Amino acid sequence: MALPQLSQELPSQDLVDLVANAARASNFLKAISHEGRLMILCHLASGEKSVTELEELLSARQAAVSQQLSRLRLEGLVTPRREGKAIFYRLADERPSRLLKVVHELFC
Repeated sequence: MALPQLSQELPSQDLVDLVANAARASNFLKAISHEGRLMILCHLASGEKSVTELEELLSARQAAVSQQLSRLRLEGLVTPRREGKAIFYRLADERPSRLLKVVHELFC
């Protein structure tokens, strides 16, 4: 897939859309740029996990995991589900999985 050519002849609405999309992309990339959040997404790529499971997988305290999950939830990357006292998280859509595949190819 080729990147679009940007020029000064872009219609104003296209430019407005481009700026809005750039802001959304930037927020997405900021959200996954933290090692802890990236690892959470990697674990969730294989399926839904409880906060307790994520704590164990990451060897991290509940407060730290919850803080990172909060940021991922704010950016719309994960979706919570409550079952009794337990809260489970899953990826909200395919965007994180698609990006994780590219990151894995480039760095792993």
